[in-house]
Amino acid sequence: MKSRFAPAFKLLLWAWMCLVLAGAFFYAPLAAGFLGESSRILFFHVPMAWTAFVAFLAAAVWSGLYLARREPRHDRAAAAAVELGFVFCLLATVTGAMWARTMWGAFWNWDPRQVSIVLVLIFYGAYLALRGAVEDREKRARLGAVYALLGLVVAPFFFWVVPRITFSLHPDSIVNTRGTIDMESRMLQVLLASWVGFNALFFWLHGLRCRLGALADRRLEA
Repeated sequence: MKSRFAPAFKLLLWAWMCLVLAGAFFYAPLAAGFLGESSRILFFHVPMAWTAFVAFLAAAVWSGLYLARREPRHDRAAAAAVELGFVFCLLATVTGAMWARTMWGAFWNWDPRQVSIVLVLIFYGAYLALRGAVEDREKRARLGAVYALLGLVVAPFFFWVVPRITFSLHPDSIVNTRGTIDMESRMLQVLLASWVGFNALFFWLHGLRCRLGALADRRLEA
């Protein structure tokens, strides 16, 4: 985010995330059926997973724009989105494992949600490996764009379909299988605020990463 509003945005984002942190520990009540304070990690685990999904969808959109217009900035944007989405997905996996250790007694339980998010990491890790293995910039951008577009099928399937077609130890999402919202209002407020904050953090970091990528490309062209 390169504008005269950037400093204000960073300050607002910092304040917003501080409020989310305070809300997670001092405003939202504990969830029924969870051990100790373990439900508080969901205010970070769930929004990070949602943000990863947004990042992967954004990467597909920028990839489609690249294939249509062949502009390097769209390729840089797609690659940056996958990189950041991978980080958010990894953080969601780690925090989920921490919660599983408390609730289920082990970091890994072969739960469908655990398996599906690891498969997402493998899929996008392969995208990053592909980009690192191809030296020709145009060919790398073209192959990466096609691969990222496949994510329009892979990401929704593993994020939303797989965990719901079989039994899972994982609690219901906000909107459960009955189509209702079963969450105390203060918990829902903090959860949604956290999701907004993490999405804003993603787009801010994405802007920085794209600028760094543009500078690196200019150095190669000089």
